[in-house]
Amino acid sequence: MATHARPGSLPSPPPAGRRVPELEPALVEQWRAGGGELIDLFTRARERLGGVAAFRLAPRPTVLVTDPRAVQHVLALHPDRYVKRSHRARLLIGDGVLAATGEAWQRQRRLLQSQFTGPGMRRYEQRITEAARTTAARWASYAHTGEVFDVGDEMRRFALDTIWRSLTGHPLDADTARELAAVPTVVAAMPSLPADGAAARGAVAAELARIDAVASRAIAAARDGAVGPHGPGLLHVLVEAAGTRPEYTDRLIRDELVTLMVAGHETTAYTLTWLHLLLDRNPQAREQALAAGPEGSPERRQALQALVQETLRFYPSAWILPRRAEEDDVLAGYEVEAGADVLVCPYLTHRDPELWEDPERFDPGRFTTPGRRPTHPGSYLPFGIGPRACLGLQFALRETTVLLEHLLPAHTPRFRSTPAKAVYGLTVHPGGPTPATLR
Repeated sequence: MATHARPGSLPSPPPAGRRVPELEPALVEQWRAGGGELIDLFTRARERLGGVAAFRLAPRPTVLVTDPRAVQHVLALHPDRYVKRSHRARLLIGDGVLAATGEAWQRQRRLLQSQFTGPGMRRYEQRITEAARTTAARWASYAHTGEVFDVGDEMRRFALDTIWRSLTGHPLDADTARELAAVPTVVAAMPSLPADGAAARGAVAAELARIDAVASRAIAAARDGAVGPHGPGLLHVLVEAAGTRPEYTDRLIRDELVTLMVAGHETTAYTLTWLHLLLDRNPQAREQALAAGPEGSPERRQALQALVQETLRFYPSAWILPRRAEEDDVLAGYEVEAGADVLVCPYLTHRDPELWEDPERFDPGRFTTPGRRPTHPGSYLPFGIGPRACLGLQFALRETTVLLEHLLPAHTPRFRSTPAKAVYGLTVHPGGPTPATLR
């Protein structure tokens, strides 16, 4: 059984050389017979066996990692021992940076990294603000007319507009938005697609063709030197790289473009949708954030960012991070064999009562009051940690905070209904529509 300590502290690891404790086969069969979600099996394993546990869905056991020290060991300290497997979205994103490995991944990440830190981020400030203003204007119209709208759809529209402006320099037009609706359609279909690659591509061929057509037009415009009202975008950086780096073919540029669209709007849209649903259940959190300081003040911005951070604690962008052990290793005192599948689960780490006080309570104050959150780097990782952590962390935090600055003071969604459960797919997202009016 798992041992329990004061929240925020870490229990002592076991002596080195022990086998990873494995969930009893009868409990796995009971879960399978009940048709439960994977997260239910993960939760049972963590609760019964602790932060490094195993279960068997195939001949070889799978190792589940939620202990912060083990999380850091796998993702940050020894990424060469625990490698990323082929990305589940590969039929959509191809060889983009999320799916790339080895030297190709290193080259692609180096090119993109400078775009999302320091001076690189500053060039996107105006684009983020304009997308937020466009959304705020729509919401003002909804408030005036009393129209029922879907909050999740609105958040996807904002996030896609933001990343499209950042990629191309142009605001998102209605025709492009309609064509790019194929992106979430493909993402949603992935968990149920055939295992065979050709069959999987055939099942979503029409959607992939629409996405490819949009990408092809955008790349051609960038090659022709077309610059939008915001100036050149990240797509222009990729096109220019092709002049000196032969690996940046039209196909790789397409893959990076689609990767950035998927990573840059799907997860952000779900984070913002979850945030509005959580504020609906916890209205005092909204009032406390707005009372933290006047509009535009550092105090209010910090409070709004804490709303986002606490939402990401509940629903991290990457709820599960699969890896494979390349060699025998000792992980938090347990032996892990080469070839073992290892699943790091930020979702459960973020809800561990040994780390977080009252973890099921929505409490943004954890991120504004010193000493309120665990300090170990493996305790909070909504975008991963280590060399493969999400490149767009600062971008995502900035765009979500800017949108809240525009929406929260003026509008409170009143939901007509809310999803009864979450869906655990490529991301963890609300399991249904989110219709609302504004008050």
